[in-house]
Amino acid sequence: MQALQQSKQQLQQQAQQYWVKTTDGEQLFAQSFGDASKPAMVLVHGYPDNQEVWELVIPHLLNDFYVISYDVRGAGRSTIPKKLSSYRLPQLSKDLNAVVEQVIPNRQFHLAAHDWGSIQTWESVTEESFRGKILSYSTISGPCLDHAQHYLQKAKTAQPLNALKMLSKSWYIAVFHLPLLAPTYWRVSSVNQWQKFLNNLEKTKGLPVSQAVLQDGQHGIALYRANFIPTMLKPRKRYAQCPVQAIVLKRDRFVSPEYIDEVQHWADDFSRVEVDANHWAILSQPQRIAQYISDFAMKY
Repeated sequence: MQALQQSKQQLQQQAQQYWVKTTDGEQLFAQSFGDASKPAMVLVHGYPDNQEVWELVIPHLLNDFYVISYDVRGAGRSTIPKKLSSYRLPQLSKDLNAVVEQVIPNRQFHLAAHDWGSIQTWESVTEESFRGKILSYSTISGPCLDHAQHYLQKAKTAQPLNALKMLSKSWYIAVFHLPLLAPTYWRVSSVNQWQKFLNNLEKTKGLPVSQAVLQDGQHGIALYRANFIPTMLKPRKRYAQCPVQAIVLKRDRFVSPEYIDEVQHWADDFSRVEVDANHWAILSQPQRIAQYISDFAMKY
């Protein structure tokens, strides 16, 4: 644990910090690491994390990349929108654009994302305006919601039992739509409880946990409430505008690996690798995850 703390302090000492203004007036806290002359790599975190979740991965990327990470709206040190509509996918895509335009203006970049960071950045990866800007995309445990719904629609007919099994794995999404239950969970929980949960899930002792996880958990519920129902009711046709790599976590407790099978229909340049890990492999196997991200990005 002490070694992890020292590593975190060393990383923070070399970080450059930015406050990025979004198109709707929010403020995103961003950081950059390493040599700015190297190819840019943007990392986007998931739920209920903030950008600290990448701190074990970043050092393994710095030999080859200039790394940028940021707290998505409602997480970490970024501001907390008051309206649910402020968390919708098109706005989250604009947030990514605001970060890269203000931190690495007029530059192309590689992109890697985990969990909700992946779900939200699929919006940019499949957006025509990002064609030529995103050089490669590594997605970890976060399918495009449109792709996921297309897959489920086919599975309900061809493999109804499998579709039901996949849906049952995402039981928490339904809970997050309940008015009181999910926020109350985060209010009565503790950081130590969350760390024990992660350690047990990943079968790894001493995993680092952000002290802000309880607040991030409460506010991040809005991501689910703003996007799941509208997208699932009317999925769009979304084609990737760049090469895509899926880093599939074989023991993922929250996201079924089968969703990735759909990506081949929506990406011209698609590949996948598998890791024997659970949902937070970026914490339990950071070097391996960094290697997969780096190896894929270096091709483009």
